[in-house]
Order: sequence, then C-alpha cells, then structure tokens
Amino acid sequence: MASHNDQVQGQFGAVADEYLKSPVHAQGVDLDWLVGKLRGQTSAAVLDLGCGAGHLSFAIAPHVGPVTAYDLSSEMLEVVAREARMRRLDNIAMRRGVAEELPFSDARFDYVCTRYSGHHWADVAAALLEMRRVLKATGHLIIIDVLAPASPLLDTHLQTLELLRDPSHVRNYSLQEWSAQLSTAGFSSVTSRTWKLRLGFDAWVARMRTPATRVAVLRSLLAGAPEEVRDYLGVESDGSFQIDAGLIEATTQAP
Repeated sequence: MASHNDQVQGQFGAVADEYLKSPVHAQGVDLDWLVGKLRGQTSAAVLDLGCGAGHLSFAIAPHVGPVTAYDLSSEMLEVVAREARMRRLDNIAMRRGVAEELPFSDARFDYVCTRYSGHHWADVAAALLEMRRVLKATGHLIIIDVLAPASPLLDTHLQTLELLRDPSHVRNYSLQEWSAQLSTAGFSSVTSRTWKLRLGFDAWVARMRTPATRVAVLRSLLAGAPEEVRDYLGVESDGSFQIDAGLIEATTQAP
C-alpha cells in the first residue's frame, strides 16, 4: 500500500500540466492581493510551500527577492522550472520535500506562502511549526485555501465531495480551526478575507482525472443533497458549484 505522501505525489505528478493551464489556479483575487502586498519588496525571501504548478511564484517573482518553489511532486517542479525559464523569472529556485519537514535553516524567509495545499497535509500542526521555524522574527505566513463551513451538515458534504474527487485530500479547515492551529504554533496577528470560488464541474473532475465511477457518485451526491447543502454550494444544472475560499495572514511572535 502506498503512503499518503506517495499518493499525493502520484495524484498530482500525472496532472502537472493541467494545473498549469487551470484558470482556477492561474488567476484569482488572492493573487491580486498578494502582488499588491509584496510589490516593491525586492529583498524579501519567499517560500512558496506546496507550489503546485507555480502560479503564486510566477505572480510574486517580479516584485520580490529570491523565491523558493517547494513541492512534493517532482513533476510539478519540472513544470515550474520550465515555465519560469519561459517567463525569464530567474529568481525562482526549485526544491522538493514535504510540508512537515522543511529542509531550510532557521529564520530563512521573510514570507512563507501556501496556496491550495494545506488540505493535503497529513500533519498540519507539524507543518505550521516548521513554517514558524524557517520564518524570520518579523516574518509573515500567508495561507490560501478552501475553507470548511462551520455547519457539520455542510462540512460533511464538502469533505465527501473533495475525497471522492481526489483521494489525496485530507481535510478543509474552517477559519476558526486555522486560527487555533496558528496560535498553538506560535503565530499572532491573524487576519483573514474570504470569497466564493466557482468550480465548473467538468473541468474540476477532468483536472484530477477522476475515474468515471467516482464522477457518477459525485453527480449523484450533488443532485441528492439536502436543500441546505445545495443552497450553500449553489449547485447548477450541470453540477458546477461554488465553495468558500480564504486568505489568512499571520505574523511570527517575538520570542
């Protein structure tokens, strides 16, 4: 049996190019906000943790100092390296590894950013402690991810949809859960902003190459969901729906 990390790498390595081309990942209000925040910080060292196809790295690289694109999937990193060369973004370097064991020295980065990656981590607490370790004393952590709703009914349906589509999914967390975990890991000054993220059903399952049997179950689950769930997700006639996404910014506490 494959480990969770093996499953993550196998799942995403095969679809690296699809994620590079995905409009959901290539653009967004979160990337616009991040560029605005980092613009002009030409000496800032940034870690893009769980970089995927590199969209966050590409967006910020023209505005900051060295960017480290870090991911478990070697195929994803190859896509990032190729695209960075095409865009002449020479300040992006690639590094492979897991979120829970970062191969970097203490106080290495001014910013650690992670986008749509946290819901794949096997041990969020360990990952946050590692991020805290590699951040400078005045460092910033920025987490961008799908957010779980507070309602157990809504949450159960969301997690089930995610897992059926992608077996490497672990869990979407609520803002309250993120805030508690960040506090425990030694972060402070937590702020957040949220928005709705629309997912076109066909593109959503095609991007992950979800098997036809699971696609059928997903459609059945969406069609037969309680009214409260369908209203929350805004389920459309073709199965497309929307979810809550959020950006959480935290700072390191003084020792």
